[in-house]
Amino acid sequence: MYLADGKEKVAKQVIEEIDKEKKLVRYKVIGGEILEAYKSFFVTIHVDTKGEENVVTWTFHYEKLNESVDDPNSLMDLCLRITKDIENHHLAKSN
Repeated sequence: MYLADGKEKVAKQVIEEIDKEKKLVRYKVIGGEILEAYKSFFVTIHVDTKGEENVVTWTFHYEKLNESVDDPNSLMDLCLRITKDIENHHLAKSN
């Protein structure tokens, strides 16, 4: 369950790929409200580490059901919240 556009939503997903060397995880959405707007939807999370710094990149690969479907911008807000929560968790552990 996740919150997007101020509403609780559900997405069922499966892990398609885990690449520990590249620090990459790729999910495929296989159920939930998101598939009411998109034919297919994949999420890739990649962590790039440079010294003490880590950069997290979230990438969406999707196919809209039709041209009137909006881009999934509200999901980017969700990704930002998740990333900040993870960062806060790691910062709290290091103190």
